[in-house]
Amino acid sequence: MRHRKHRNQLGVKKEHREALLANLSTALIQHGRIKTTLKKAKALRPFVEKVITLAKKGSLHDRRIAISRVRDVAAVNELFEEKVEQFKERNGGYTRIYKIGTRRGDAAEMALIELIDADDEGYAKKSKPKAKKAEAPVAEEAPVVAEEATEGEAEKQEDEAK
Repeated sequence: MRHRKHRNQLGVKKEHREALLANLSTALIQHGRIKTTLKKAKALRPFVEKVITLAKKGSLHDRRIAISRVRDVAAVNELFEEKVEQFKERNGGYTRIYKIGTRRGDAAEMALIELIDADDEGYAKKSKPKAKKAEAPVAEEAPVVAEEATEGEAEKQEDEAK
């Protein structure tokens, strides 16, 4: 039973999923940006971020663990020696996913996943002008009703009450 195992299975067996993520991570490390389905991109993000964290530690043991996961020595060497410098000051969040619409053939949601550069602040959020608060309507003073009604009005009110 796989109770409490929260991982996107991608509809394939464990070995297939591991090979798929290894190949996608190799392509992402080498190219910096890849186009894939949204589900695969969301499954790839934690996989790659853990490998980048291993690269930041940089020990021989961490390098061997990364090679066992990524399965491409050249990609791991590139990550550990060249690309790790851009992530030294960043604590997590090394990747970004953009949704880019659907694929024409099967309408699968496509996404662009990329490694974030060291000097990248991300796209600036649009500052919306704050809406002015509507002034609360001031209750108008009720007209002062004469306490003493004229005799004719008093009779009319009594007739209506009956």
